[in-house]
Amino acid sequence: MEILAKMLKESNYTVVLTGAGLSTESGLPDFRSSNGLWNNRNPLELATVDAMEHNQEEFISFYRQRMKALLDVVPHAGYRILAEWADKGIIKSFITQNVDGFHTISGHKDVAQLHGTLRECRCHNCGETYPMETFLESNDLTCVCGGFIRPSVVLFGEMLPEDAIHLAEEETNNADLFIVLGSSLQVAPANLFPQIAKQNGAKLVIVNIEQTPLDDIADLVINKRKIGEVLKEVNESI
Repeated sequence: MEILAKMLKESNYTVVLTGAGLSTESGLPDFRSSNGLWNNRNPLELATVDAMEHNQEEFISFYRQRMKALLDVVPHAGYRILAEWADKGIIKSFITQNVDGFHTISGHKDVAQLHGTLRECRCHNCGETYPMETFLESNDLTCVCGGFIRPSVVLFGEMLPEDAIHLAEEETNNADLFIVLGSSLQVAPANLFPQIAKQNGAKLVIVNIEQTPLDDIADLVINKRKIGEVLKEVNESI
């Protein structure tokens, strides 16, 4: 923890990439574990444009379940620490694979949401945005243009949002310290950003409960520890 604190103090531009492991400590399920969202479920039957168009009842049910789960949890203390570091300029920006919106409701700014967010909905046709409550509470999910109102998340087979990718690329290229918090680093393009940062000369830190495919190239790896506890200990040393 003291080594990570020292790295943070010496860094001029720290970028943080977050994955599901950061949110699970708040009580949200991840995707691939034995208790994950995809356990006994086929994502290709639920989280696709085809499912949205041809299996709409189950699509709506699945995403309402995910949204309701957000209402029962709050960001853990680690998010507050990250917000404090950002306010102090210790962290410059965030890149996240998560769609729970914990970064934004914790006051984090400059967040590249690679997979969109469940905190907002949009018309699949015209792009008009709606609050999450519209999807949760409305019996009619038809936009004024006639299109279907859907969660603002990236479905399987869809392109990632260009603005988020551009921001993530820009921030990765600026980083002299790149920290991964709670990502298995198994999904592209998120797993490419730590590698790009490392190739550009940045120091790489990976904090994840389990080992990742990029541990061998990292300057510091912290496994088998809760991220919230790690952030708390590091914060005490800054």
